[in-house]
Amino acid sequence: MQNKQDALTRRGLTLSRGVLRRLKDVGIVAQSSVSLEHQHLAGRYVLRGIESGGAIKDIGRYVTFCGPDGEQLPYLHPIDALGVNGFHAVVVGRALVRIELFRAGRTCQLLITKHQPGQVGNSRRPPLESRVLFRGVNGFLDAEPLGKEVQLIGSVVPQFWSRSGENHKIPSIFASAVRAATNGAACIGCTHAHYLAAPVAVVCVGGAGA
Repeated sequence: MQNKQDALTRRGLTLSRGVLRRLKDVGIVAQSSVSLEHQHLAGRYVLRGIESGGAIKDIGRYVTFCGPDGEQLPYLHPIDALGVNGFHAVVVGRALVRIELFRAGRTCQLLITKHQPGQVGNSRRPPLESRVLFRGVNGFLDAEPLGKEVQLIGSVVPQFWSRSGENHKIPSIFASAVRAATNGAACIGCTHAHYLAAPVAVVCVGGAGA
C-alpha cells in the first residue's frame, strides 16, 4: 500500500501502458513529475513543476499547479512549443499542489497531491515530502462532443462517488484549479496555460529622465 501511495505522490496518476501509448500516439504530453531544486542565492529549496497537457476529442490529460490553499500562482516563464498539447509554463514555489486530470470521453481520473521540502539540519538536502489530498476514480464529466470540439456542461468539473454510491466531494479550496485542469483536458490543440498566471510586471517610478 505504501509503495502504491508513493507512486501516486511522486509520479502522478497510474495509467496503463495502452493509455500511455494512446496519449503518445495522439501527441498529448503531460509531465506530472515535481522536482526539488536549490536556489543558491536565496539559500533555500523550492519545488519545480510544469503545467502541461491538452486534448483531442475523445481523450485528454492535463497537469497544473496551485498554492497550498488553492491560490493561483504566477509562472516563472511560459514555454513556447512547436506543437500543441505539450508543455505550457514552468512554476517554482516553496510548496506546490499538483492537480492532474485524465479524461477518456466523459470518464475522468483526478489526483490532487501536495509537495514541499521536508525538515533537515546541518545544511543537508531535505527530502521531498508528498501526500495525496484527493483521489477520484472513474468520475463523470458532463460533456458532449460537438463536431471536432468538446462542449463542457454544468459545473465543468467531474463528479466522483465512493464504491457505495456516496458523493466524493473535491475539496472546495481546489475547485478553481480542478476546473482549470478539466478545461485543459478538454482543450483540443491546447497551446496555453489554464491556471498558472503571468507574473505581475514590476513598474519602476521615477529615476533618470522622470
